[in-house]
Amino acid sequence: MSQLKNDRYLRALQCLPVDYTPVWMMRQAGRYLPEYRQLRAKAGDFMTMCQTPELACEVTLQPLRRFELDAAIIFSDILTIPDAMGLGLYFEAGEGPKFEKTISSLVDIEQLPIPDPEQSLKYVMDAIRLTKQELAGKVPLIGFSGSPWTLATYMIEGGSSKAFTKIKKMLYCEPKALHLLLEKLANSVALYLNAQIDAGAQAIMIFDTWGGVLSHQSYREFSLHYMQLILSQLKRGKKSNNITSYVPVTLFTKGGGLWLDTICKSGSDAIGVDWTVDLNLIAQKGNIAVQGNLDPSILYANEETIESQVESVLTDFGHYNGHIFNLGHGIHQDTPIEHVQYLVKAVHQQSKRFHL
Repeated sequence: MSQLKNDRYLRALQCLPVDYTPVWMMRQAGRYLPEYRQLRAKAGDFMTMCQTPELACEVTLQPLRRFELDAAIIFSDILTIPDAMGLGLYFEAGEGPKFEKTISSLVDIEQLPIPDPEQSLKYVMDAIRLTKQELAGKVPLIGFSGSPWTLATYMIEGGSSKAFTKIKKMLYCEPKALHLLLEKLANSVALYLNAQIDAGAQAIMIFDTWGGVLSHQSYREFSLHYMQLILSQLKRGKKSNNITSYVPVTLFTKGGGLWLDTICKSGSDAIGVDWTVDLNLIAQKGNIAVQGNLDPSILYANEETIESQVESVLTDFGHYNGHIFNLGHGIHQDTPIEHVQYLVKAVHQQSKRFHL
């Protein structure tokens, strides 16, 4: 039997019955919360918060004190692996993540180490162990990583990009080099996520933030293939009456709506979808779990509009098991806090009739 007080999220990930649709939000621990901004000011910078287990634990727990969320996600960053490979991750105000070193050749790729997660990434494992202890079974804890393709985009571009010209140049001109990088990243991510599972993560998410910039054929070859390589190596356990004996995995490709059928056959337990996806059109509902898919900008609207949009998402998914309510991407930093409360309350109240 489950050791969790609230196991709805894990049950939904396995397409098991629940009494209402579980809800959590991408970037639920972050800048829209005043307590987060205060802690970051005290810590000095983002990476200090990530690399100090006590601070990462505190930030993870902050939204749970305000809202009746059905899962916690460890506070970290998708780019911890490239940083541990020696590329020097840093953040510039208003410009997002950047790297001191970038990858531009086969020689660069061959020299990259595969990090030992209990050495160079031990701070993440320590944060998970501490947070799991502090949660005391209140809700499940989610661990995560960026996808190999998404990590590679930052490593080659040196930071965020609009056109992704450097990595696409490597894709078309030096595909063998890019495949070597992606394979090395997939093996690194698998080690990293297995260490998170060992540390206490009860579900895993792989964020393929930039998979949607690829062509149809390239997505399968350079993104999905390497996420499947990770899936084949993960210690997911076995499904049983004890809901916590199995660690479900969600793949989320932002902008991946055209490839849903393919992603559904990837071997993951759940797919994350953004707000461009019509939940009505997902044929595999009830057989694979679906996470999504409210546009985060709806949280600027009034309570009545939020309730109406929640109802619309729930209706589109319908009377199936396996829905995790979430935003289609991360919550905006200027989102009014009370509007998040409206959302969580509306999901819990309105979804009950879909689970009778």
